[in-house]
Amino acid sequence: MADRTHAPLSRRLNLPLLTFYGLGTTIGAGIFVLVGKVAGRAGMWAPVSFLVASLLAAFTAFSFAELVARYPRSAGEAVYVREGFGSHRLALVVGLMVALSGVVSAATIINGSVGYMNEFVAVPQALGVILLLALLTALAVWGIGESVTAAALFTVLEIGALVLVIWAAKGSLADLPVRGGELFPPLESAAWIGIMAGAMLAFYAFLGFEDLVNVAEEARDVTHTVPAAILLTLVVTTLLYVLVATVAVLTVPPAELAESAAPLAMLYERSTGGGSIVISGIAVFAVLNGALIQLIMVSRVVYGLADQGELPAALAWVHPRTRTPLAATALVAGIILALAVFFPLERLAETTSVIVLVVFALVNLALVLIKRRGTPAPEGVRTYPAWIPAVGFAASAGFLALQLLR
Repeated sequence: MADRTHAPLSRRLNLPLLTFYGLGTTIGAGIFVLVGKVAGRAGMWAPVSFLVASLLAAFTAFSFAELVARYPRSAGEAVYVREGFGSHRLALVVGLMVALSGVVSAATIINGSVGYMNEFVAVPQALGVILLLALLTALAVWGIGESVTAAALFTVLEIGALVLVIWAAKGSLADLPVRGGELFPPLESAAWIGIMAGAMLAFYAFLGFEDLVNVAEEARDVTHTVPAAILLTLVVTTLLYVLVATVAVLTVPPAELAESAAPLAMLYERSTGGGSIVISGIAVFAVLNGALIQLIMVSRVVYGLADQGELPAALAWVHPRTRTPLAATALVAGIILALAVFFPLERLAETTSVIVLVVFALVNLALVLIKRRGTPAPEGVRTYPAWIPAVGFAASAGFLALQLLR
């Protein structure tokens, strides 16, 4: 580990801010289109697909909750793999994989956000990318409290949009006593093949809770607050997704949802008879929120790797006033800018989910190895049975295989 000759990061994140951070990175713009794709695969049983995906993600969430309490460091995934496998080289590879998935995701998101922005103010693509990235970078270096508070406000808008859609379609929920049977699948294999196909897609709507481990050094009472925020994030997203999927398939035929590029906007219009400009406007904030949180997350991964001696020590420099990793943030912003402006991102973006699933599999397996060695957890850390990370590993590896074979 590198000697700490720099100021420490500022511990300003409490449980509410951490939970909003987790919700912001999980409830991204994806759910605004993903519900239609899941309905296309699972039909009326799309809510069941989201529920199955949540249960499969829960095993990995519990693994992350235990590991962040055991090893509360930035670049958490790299730390866990190093502790589990005893390999600095594999830990560095994992840390760089997490950083790569984050910068590719952020670059893709910012490119997409320019398209949303052009619906209100027309600007050239490159200029739009530069302006938006400059705004997000300024927020990220301002201070962890300020940037996460901004992310929390964006998250409130995202959640508000989902709640608004659910409220607009509340008439469909009133039909549940009559139509509820349509949402319960039979035991035939054909039904469950569609449900599992939908769950494979819905699984990606739950990715993001793992980013919480990379702000562990900026959390208060990290042993308790970060694990709690991870699990709260999963619970809240599950409730919202299942409700949204339920009103969606009860209001609009699944085949129509699957064909729509903006299924929630369609759902809102179908339910209210009015325009969906509010939903579209909030989608802009949803997109920007995802990019901001990815920028924060990746800069902390780079900082953590540098602080642990895996990357040049200069990248661990923390600004003495803002107490944010300025050098790491500047480097990450520069890479995002280069990717967003100069590189075709479609193929790279498709690999992001593969990278995340590889990391999930390795992190779960690392916890299995730590438990097999009998490594004791520090006092006050809540631990879980070894079968939980084992199932998390199997689920992650299974989804990875399906992703690579499709």
